[in-house]
Amino acid sequence: MDKQQSWRQRLYIIIFETSTPAAQRFDNWLLVTILASLVVVMLDSVERFHSQHAELFSTLEWFFTALFAIEYGLRLYCSPKPMRYAFSFFGLVDLLAVLPAILALVFADAQYLMIVRAIRMIRIFRVLKLRQYLNQANFLLVALRGSRQKIVVFLVTVSTLVTVFGALMYVIEGPSNGFTSIPISIYWAVVTLTTVGFGDITPQTPVGQMLATMVMITGYSIIAVPTGIFTAELANAMRQDGSMEHDCPHCRKPFHEHSAAFCNRCGGPLFSRKHEDVDTA
Repeated sequence: MDKQQSWRQRLYIIIFETSTPAAQRFDNWLLVTILASLVVVMLDSVERFHSQHAELFSTLEWFFTALFAIEYGLRLYCSPKPMRYAFSFFGLVDLLAVLPAILALVFADAQYLMIVRAIRMIRIFRVLKLRQYLNQANFLLVALRGSRQKIVVFLVTVSTLVTVFGALMYVIEGPSNGFTSIPISIYWAVVTLTTVGFGDITPQTPVGQMLATMVMITGYSIIAVPTGIFTAELANAMRQDGSMEHDCPHCRKPFHEHSAAFCNRCGGPLFSRKHEDVDTA
C-alpha cells in the first residue's frame, strides 16, 4: 500500500508540479503534443490537404486523442481529490481535449471543436514559471472592477444612442433603401458608430446622409471614452500597488507613496518629528 501511495505521489509531482526535471520534461512534451494536435486540426480544415491526406489526419487525431485520454486518466488517478480536479478549470479543459474526437463519431463537424485544445496552452505560464507575469494581471482585474459602473453607464448610453439613431434612420430611409426594419437600422447604427463601416447598407436620401454624418462624428467623439476610463483606473491601481498602507493622522486617507512626507488630500504631515528622528537615526 505504501509502495502504491509512493508511486501516486511521484506521479502527482511529475504531472501537476514543475519542481523536478522529470515534471518539466513532461510539461514540455505535453505542450509540444498540444501544439502538434492543433496544427493537424488546422491543416485538416484546408480542403486541399484534407482531400489528399484525410486518412493520415484521422490517424494522427486518434493518436493525439488517445494520448490526451491517458493523460486525463493519470491526472484523475494521482490527484488527491479526483472530483475536485475533474470540475476545476483545467480539469474541464483536459476533458474537452478528449470529447470532440468521440463526438465526431456522431457529429461530423464536431472535430473542429478540437481547437479548444488551444486553451491548454495556458499551461505554458506554469511550465516557464511566468506566474509573476500573471500577478501583473491583477492590475487589469482591479481596473476592470473599478471602472465597471462607469463602463456600464457608458454602454447604456451608447445602446440608447444606437436605438434612437436606428429608429430615425428607419423612418427617414425606409425599406426601399435597405432599412427594412428597426433592428436592421440599429445594426447599421452600431456599424457606423463604431467606425467599422461595412457598407452593406447605406443611406440614399440627403436627410439620411446628414444623420449618418452625425452618427460618424458621434462615434469618433465617444470611441475613446471606455479606453480613458479603464486607463485612469489602471493607473490608479498601479499607484496604489506602489503605496504603503499608512493612514494620514489628520484625514485618515489610506495609501500614500513611499517617499511621501505629506498627505496628498489634506496636506498634513504623515509622520511626526519624533518618528522622522528615529528613521534618521
